[in-house]
Amino acid sequence: MKLEVRDIIELKGQRQLVELNVASVEQAQAAEAAGIDMIVSGNLANRAAYRAAAPQTHFTFGLKYGGPINADQAKREAFDALEAGADSIYCPAGFDIIEAMSREAIPVIGHVGLIPQKARWTGFRAVGKTAEEAFRVLEDVRRYENAGAFAVEMEVVPEPIASRISAMTPLSVISMGSGGGCDVQYLFAIDVLGETEGHVPRHARRYRDLRSRYAELQQERTDAFREFARDVTNGSFPVAGELVSVTPDELAKFEALIEE
Repeated sequence: MKLEVRDIIELKGQRQLVELNVASVEQAQAAEAAGIDMIVSGNLANRAAYRAAAPQTHFTFGLKYGGPINADQAKREAFDALEAGADSIYCPAGFDIIEAMSREAIPVIGHVGLIPQKARWTGFRAVGKTAEEAFRVLEDVRRYENAGAFAVEMEVVPEPIASRISAMTPLSVISMGSGGGCDVQYLFAIDVLGETEGHVPRHARRYRDLRSRYAELQQERTDAFREFARDVTNGSFPVAGELVSVTPDELAKFEALIEE
């Protein structure tokens, strides 16, 4: 049965939930078939397709950072996503925008710790390894509480810090590399499936190696196309069994019509 926002809040401290960021309809279908609790995607074109592919899975639609530049735009995009079937909205924008969305009863998720979209200020590194920085993470969580968010993604924060903060807040804390003391464990499907190109985050565990299988499949495509072109060139394609035949009698009649 699909988890609603209320269910996610009530399950805090009861059991760990599992969330995947999906990049395709096929991934969404597989996530539901596997019993994943929550999926998230920011694919604007496919949000209705994701909803249809995983009707019994909580679907969070991620607003693009820098997309909605004010509260009115954020609310409009969120309402459109909810109308398309989203159950909640991830938004990495400012606290004022989160508060404006919350006042409209939009179930919204914030983001603390390492925020990739803002990494030009911090670099891609763990956040909260000093007491002062850890306290700033806590302060940001408190600000999300006051703004009306129901959950917060906590990315690459040391596990003891993340666990302590998670125990202190009523928000559902979604761990991206922040340890098992949070309420939800969250990874990207492409990392789980081994599809990632380039750097793979330390916290991402790979369960398959689909990238190499895709490479093999692409090579098979190339080989098949090359063989087809070869057969055309040497005259071995097409052959009689691949063509439509006509009786000699009908062919003779056709030739007679041409002569007339």
